[in-house]
Amino acid sequence: PGHEGMGWLAQRGYVPLGYKGDATKTAATFPVIDGVRYSVPGDRARHLADGAVELLGRDSVTINSGGEKIFAEEVESAIASHPAVADVVVAGRPSERWGQEVVAVVALADGATATGDELIEHASAVIARYKLPKAVVFRPVIERSPAGKADYRWAREQAVAGG
Repeated sequence: PGHEGMGWLAQRGYVPLGYKGDATKTAATFPVIDGVRYSVPGDRARHLADGAVELLGRDSVTINSGGEKIFAEEVESAIASHPAVADVVVAGRPSERWGQEVVAVVALADGATATGDELIEHASAVIARYKLPKAVVFRPVIERSPAGKADYRWAREQAVAGG
């Protein structure tokens, strides 16, 4: 507890044997540390001083902007808290200056109105300035899997395509 840095969420106990025919992926996802087998699914976390675990986000959808790691889920939560937002997914798009920049792809609630600037201003109350979207792209609906998971590949395409 109280480790200052960011780490990987891991679980021991009953974990799968691995990926059939993919020893490299199995070794990365199910490492053996000090003789104990773990499952490391790709979530970043912090172990707080009180013993709680703070989930930060999926490493695979992390946006690297200006050398800073920005977790899409944190930005999504800040934008989603605006009453005009029905759904949101955040992705990175290429930027000559930053490497990647944050873009929010937003579906507004029926009958609601909001501008990109309003949503960014709203998010600025809860997240650091460098994490704020550089752009907001509006779409009628956000693409999700049947299980409700965000389609980040689609979101990146929308972020690059823009308005």
